[in-house]
Parts: sequence; structure tokens; C-alpha cells
Amino acid sequence: MNKNLNPLNWTKKQQIIGGAVAIVLIGGVTTGVVNHANHQAKERKIEALKNKKIKLCKVRDEKARNLEKTNEADSKKLLDIAEKTPTDKSIKLAEDSILKVKNAEVKKEFDNQVVGIKNRVKLENEAKTAVSNYQKDAMNQNKYKTAQQAISKLTSSYSKGLKDSLNEQLATSKKQSDDAIKAQQGKSASDSKAKTADTNKQQSGSTEATNGNSNNANVASNTQITANNDVASGSNSYGGGSQNNYSPGGSNTSQNNANSGSSNQGNSGKNNSNSNSNTNTNTNTNTGGNGSNTNNNGSNGGNNNNNQPQIRYVGWVSVDGVRRYSQTFNALGEAQSYVDATVNSAEVINLGFEHSIRYGVEPA
Repeated sequence: MNKNLNPLNWTKKQQIIGGAVAIVLIGGVTTGVVNHANHQAKERKIEALKNKKIKLCKVRDEKARNLEKTNEADSKKLLDIAEKTPTDKSIKLAEDSILKVKNAEVKKEFDNQVVGIKNRVKLENEAKTAVSNYQKDAMNQNKYKTAQQAISKLTSSYSKGLKDSLNEQLATSKKQSDDAIKAQQGKSASDSKAKTADTNKQQSGSTEATNGNSNNANVASNTQITANNDVASGSNSYGGGSQNNYSPGGSNTSQNNANSGSSNQGNSGKNNSNSNSNTNTNTNTNTGGNGSNTNNNGSNGGNNNNNQPQIRYVGWVSVDGVRRYSQTFNALGEAQSYVDATVNSAEVINLGFEHSIRYGVEPA
């Protein structure tokens, strides 16, 4: 070993220089060690901050995901309520909740569901209105068809209950209308038959009365003729009753004997005439003494019956004391049929739930 390298062999000056170098070397090493330690500490701190940030981001993302799930769940719940009870309030709450949803696809799906609810409500209201309009005018077939078409558009499962109810209401009103029409047709036919029978009866009675009057007139005329003949016979017989004075070989003075429009003339060869108005002409000739008696039964037009003025009838139905329905007919049965059909109509039946209904038939 070189003795010059041994610090013990160094001179004092060398030792001083060597010590200084050693101190410098030791300081440099120490500084390097310290700097390295500081660098490592800084890196550890940066790593810790980075990890903390990552952790915070994860927590924040988890909260955001949870919040999104909560908002979606709330929207679904409110949409279900709006589907089952589609009021303005329930639909508005659903729309407000959808605004909190961030997922674009989910948000679009929810918005489309709201549009569907609104469209369904519109169709339901149209169907309700159509059925109500038909119930007020159940004889109108166009309104019946409109109601049917409106109900057929209710295809949503949420509308099933309402659809069944409206179909039932429509069927009930249709049956009432059909029954009323059948009743009206039946009564009209019955009234027509009764009217025809009554007319025939009146015509038969009129014919019988005319024939009776004619027969009575003929009997009376024949009776009168017989009486006149008897009187004529009595007037022309000698020595009895009221007779004509006769003087042989001189002028004959005859007296006129009046009997119910009949004139008898005496024995001067003239005829005794009895004239009575009748449709039959009867001629009876009586001969007594020197004279003759002729009874002529003339023409009589008979008795003419003047037609009685026809009575008309008014059928009426009032609502709260005001006559809303009224019509005049020539026959009582027709007026009664009109009243029955009107009272049994769906419109009047519906009015009867909230109003006072009265009806009747009276001469016009």
C-alpha cells in the first residue's frame, strides 16, 4: 500500500486539505440523500392527492348514477299514476319529474309516454262526448255510428274499463230507442186498424141510418097514401062521412076534403090527387060513383145528414212546466202514440233525472 495514501502519513497540510475534501464529499452525499428523500416524499404526496381525487370522482360518479336511478324511478312511478289517473295534475307532475332525467334515451322514452297519455285522454273524451250526444238523441242513427267509431279508437289497455262502460251505455240507449220505435210502430198500426174499423163502422152506421130513414119515409108515405085512399074512398061514397053533394040532372057541387096535402074532387068526372114527396112513385086509383080517385106519390130526396166538424187532438210533453214537445193529430190514438214514444225516448228519460216531466193529450 502506498504510504502516501494512508492519512496517518499525511502532513498536517495534507490532513487539513483531506479533511476539507472529506467534509465536502460528506456534505454532497448528505445533500443528495436529502434531495432524494424530499423528491420521494413529494412523489408520495402527489400520488396521494391523485388517489384522493380519483376516489372523490368515483364517489361523485356513484352519487350521480344513484341520483339518475332515483329520478328515473320517480318518473316511472309518476307516469304510472298518470296512466291510471290521467288528470292535468298527474300529467304535469310526471312531466316535471322527466326534466330531472339526464339519460337522453330514457328521457325520450318518457316523453313519448306522456304524449301517448295525452292522446289517449283526448280519444276518451271524444268517446264520452259522442255517447252523451247519442243518449240525448237516441233516434239519430248518425250519432249512434259516430259513438261506435269513437269507442273503437280506445285501444289502450288503460282505456278498457271506460270502453266497456261506454259500450254498455250505448247498447242500453240503443235498446231503449229500438223498443220505443217498435212500440210507436205497433201503436201506429193498431191505431190505423182501429181508425179504419171506426171509419167502416161510421160508414156502416151512416148507411143503415140512411136506409132506415128511407124505409121509414117509404112506410110513412105508403101509410099516408093508404090514409088518403081511405079518405078519398070515403069522400066518394054516397051516404057516408064527408060526401060530395050530387043533384041528378043538374050541376054537381063538390067539396074539397083536405087530408095531409091530398085533394079529392067530386063526381064531375075529375080526378082526386094525393101528392106526397117520396123517392118512390105510387099510383092508386079509386073509383066511386061517377068519379075516380088517383093518388100520386111524388119524389122526395130524403134526409141529408150534415157532416159533424172533425175534432183534432194535441199530444204534448212538458219539461219543468214548459211544453217542449207538441204535435197535432186528426185522431186521438195518433196523439197518444206520439206522447208515448216521446216520453219513452232516451232524451226525455235523461231529462227526467233532473227535471219535472209531464205529458197529456187534449182537443186542439
